[in-house]
Amino acid sequence: MKIKDITTILEEMAPLAYAEDFDNVGLLTGNANDEAKGILICHDALEAVIDEAIAKNCNMVICFHPILFSGLKKITGRNYVERAVIKAIKNDIALYAVHTALDNHKNGVNKIFCDALGLRNTKVLVAKEGFIRKLITYTITENFEKLRNALFDAGAGNIGNYENCSFSSQGKGTYKGNADSDPKIGEPGEFVEAQELKLEVTFEKHLEGRILQALFANHVYEQVAYEIYSLENRHQNIGLGMTGELETPMDEAAFLRFVKEKMQAGGIRHSMFTGREVKKVAVLGGSGSFAIKNAIASGADVFLTADLKYHQFYEAEGKIVLADIGHFESERFTKDFIGRFLSEKIKSIPVEISGVDTNPVHYL
Repeated sequence: MKIKDITTILEEMAPLAYAEDFDNVGLLTGNANDEAKGILICHDALEAVIDEAIAKNCNMVICFHPILFSGLKKITGRNYVERAVIKAIKNDIALYAVHTALDNHKNGVNKIFCDALGLRNTKVLVAKEGFIRKLITYTITENFEKLRNALFDAGAGNIGNYENCSFSSQGKGTYKGNADSDPKIGEPGEFVEAQELKLEVTFEKHLEGRILQALFANHVYEQVAYEIYSLENRHQNIGLGMTGELETPMDEAAFLRFVKEKMQAGGIRHSMFTGREVKKVAVLGGSGSFAIKNAIASGADVFLTADLKYHQFYEAEGKIVLADIGHFESERFTKDFIGRFLSEKIKSIPVEISGVDTNPVHYL
C-alpha cells in the first residue's frame, strides 16, 4: 500500500471537509506516493513517538492532535514541535492528523466519549453551520428519473437519518437557441415552450464537484441550467460535542465519581452541584468552554469537557454542573478507535497503537 491509499481510508473515517477552518488536518509530512511499511497510531506525535515508530519500522504515524498546528518560520529543533518534525522528515516518516475532522463526525470523538459512559439517544450538541448546499436544475420528464438517481448516487439527497430526498415541481420552460446551438427540443432560432420538471436536492458542500459531474453527465440538455445555494441550515449529524442519556439517573457526586473511573481522570474540577439527579449529559472532548450555552440550552444536567477557566465555572448559574475532566482524558479512547477502524480495513501492513503516554498533565 502507498501512503495515499491509507489517507483515502482515513478520509472514510474522518472526512477532511468536516474539520474546522482553524485546524490543520491531513498529511502533514511525507510523500503520499511512498510505500507504507507500517502504521503507528498516537494521540500526539512527539519525538518519543517518532522514536517508537523508527524502532517498530513504521513509516506512517497517525496522530489525533496535529503536531504542526500553526506555521513554522524556522525549523531548528529549538522546541518539541520542531524536533519531532525534523526527526520525522529525516527518517521518511509521514505524519497524518485527524483532529476536528474526527471531532465533528457523528461516530467520532464525542460518540466514543458517550459510549465509554454508556449514554443512549445521542445527538450532536453544536451542529455544523454553512455545510449544506442546494442544487436546483430543470429537465424534461423523460430524463428526470435518470438524472435524480445519478445525483443520489453522487451523494445528494441525504438529510439526517434519511437518504434519496428530493423535491420536484412542474412548470413551463422557454428558450431560443442561436445558430450554433443544438437543442434537444426544437431547432436553432426557434422559440420553444417545453413542459419541464424542476428538481431540488441538498448536498454536503465538499461533494459539489461530484454532484456537478453527475449533473452534466446525465442531463440531456446541451446547456444545463442549474443553481447552487449555500443554506443556513445546521447539519444534524455533523458537529462538535454530543448529548446523551443515562439509562438510570444518578446523584451528581456519584456520577462524577463514575466519570472519573471510566475516563481514568486524575481529578475533576466542577461547578457547584444543583441538587438534581443526572439524567441527560452533554460531552465535548477537548477544549469545550465555547459550548457552555449550548449545553445549558440542550437541557443537560452535566457538561463534561476540558480546559475550563476559573470564571467560566460561574456560567453554570445553577442550571447545570460544569465538569473539567482533563483534555487528554476526554479524548482518551480515540487512538484505540482509530486503531480498530484501520485494522479492519488494512491487512497487508502492521497497524499498531503507540505505547507512549503523551499526556502533559500530571496529578499528585
